[in-house]
Amino acid sequence: MTATLDLDLLRTFVTVAQAASFAEAGRTLGRTQASVTQHMQRLEQQVGATLLRKEGRNKHLTDAGRQLLNHARQMLALNDEALASLNQGGPSGVLRIGSPHDIADTILPPLLTRIARAAPNLRLEIDVGRSPFLMEDLHRGKIDMAISTRFDDRLQGVALRTSPVWWICAANYRHSPGQPLPLVLVDEPSIYRRYALEALEREGIAWRQAYAASNLIGIKAAVRAGLGITPRSMELLGPDMRVLGEHEGLPRLPEVTYYLWVRRHVASGLVRRVFELVSDGFGGS
Repeated sequence: MTATLDLDLLRTFVTVAQAASFAEAGRTLGRTQASVTQHMQRLEQQVGATLLRKEGRNKHLTDAGRQLLNHARQMLALNDEALASLNQGGPSGVLRIGSPHDIADTILPPLLTRIARAAPNLRLEIDVGRSPFLMEDLHRGKIDMAISTRFDDRLQGVALRTSPVWWICAANYRHSPGQPLPLVLVDEPSIYRRYALEALEREGIAWRQAYAASNLIGIKAAVRAGLGITPRSMELLGPDMRVLGEHEGLPRLPEVTYYLWVRRHVASGLVRRVFELVSDGFGGS
């Protein structure tokens, strides 16, 4: 007879994988650390494999754990979406989500689709802006969730995507090696500005600020006009742009991770439930 995986145990497993510790997973689930440990022991007995290994204070997935994690997320997502679609009294109300401009056409649409399927009675309000200001709005309670590249351990988050950061210019831009690099930069605070200037300083590459803007719309306009080069994640790249790199003597830039953040002790059961529905389908932080 084929064994049946326990969804409660799978939910605990996914939470542990996201939190990387039993204690943090317990806080997220409202369980004791001992209860989380028991869940993991029972799940390992069910699948007949070790799913986690200890490294210092953290828990890391084994090969079997990584394999099960993908299946667990899919099973939980299907379970939650099925219940939401059948439950006419499911989550309803207004959910306010903040998103940066550069992912409004990439990461945001599938996220909204997932929320709409899991909670069809919700009315979604989208606030598109810059990451640092969206995070401020989240802390102040002006929005319920925020997508941001900024890491904040005061919040609870789930990683949506990790993207490379490139030096992006217009397709017809002419690069002049040996000349100060003309940069198109967004006003502070900006993680991309910091990454770029630190990398150029480390490599001893001269630069000048060719254009400054307060938002991504201005950055795109300046790049398309050929005014200079901007450091940005791959989400900015369009058909009228190209990437410069190490062949042109430019240093490699760190990747960025886009997170979906929510306040840890959010009072709204609606926000908490939707966040849990969404986070089951992604790798966490």
